[in-house]
Amino acid sequence: MDTFFNNNRDGIDLVVYECGMEKCSSGHYYGPAIRDHFLIHYVLNGKGKFHVDNNVYDIHKGQGFLICPDVVTYYEADFSEPWEYAWIGFSGVKAEYYLKQAALDRYNPIFTNNNKFTKECLFQMMEVRHLHWANEVRLQGFLYILLSELIESAENHNFTGYGNKDVYIKKFIEYVERNYSRPINIKNVAEEYLCLNRSYFSDVFKNHCKQSPQEFIIKFRIKKACELMNNYALSISEISHSVGYNDPLTFSKVFKKIKGCCPKEYRMKNTIKSIEIQ
Repeated sequence: MDTFFNNNRDGIDLVVYECGMEKCSSGHYYGPAIRDHFLIHYVLNGKGKFHVDNNVYDIHKGQGFLICPDVVTYYEADFSEPWEYAWIGFSGVKAEYYLKQAALDRYNPIFTNNNKFTKECLFQMMEVRHLHWANEVRLQGFLYILLSELIESAENHNFTGYGNKDVYIKKFIEYVERNYSRPINIKNVAEEYLCLNRSYFSDVFKNHCKQSPQEFIIKFRIKKACELMNNYALSISEISHSVGYNDPLTFSKVFKKIKGCCPKEYRMKNTIKSIEIQ
């Protein structure tokens, strides 16, 4: 058995907690036990059984299983063809979010992936853990790659289920948060980033958020502009460009429509309020 452990897990989107590889002996088992992090096992050879929530899954080469935090699980190698597997344990504030995109959770813990790329990614993780200074960063990078492969190859993406609708909305909001300073084409975001029809996505977003995607973008940009108003080193024109409006006049019109006054008036009112408070 060859393993790596990392105890630095606080406040990070994704972080590798442990990873390793093991060629199990006949009937080798672990549990029943719980973990405090997510753990993916991927079977490289052989077979075995995975027990969770009174369900028993027969797992063979090219399949994997997910263990969720605080869930009692048990797994054992087959007696005649004991499995060899690689595992990766991880946590982070976005871990569950990415796993849901891969259609994996406590109640759907099994996946099949015979892609050579998946094995190579796991083997690379086994190699880079031995780096002296960069192992944590490199492993985190490979974890993102591994999860992206599981997301891309997920067999049961459901474009109409409520859970996935929520995921698409979150992905769109995150996209806007990262790209509000640049032009955003909703059709391109829907079709190329979310893999959804634009009309369908717009309807889903409006039903859940009570505003259209375009209205959300506008309000988000104006919210950011208001925050930048507190930086008096920035001109209105610079703020305009910073929130995605190349034409300051257009920015001023949109700002006034949302806030009820033009940007200069808004800044002046805020300045007076600050003086009065002091």
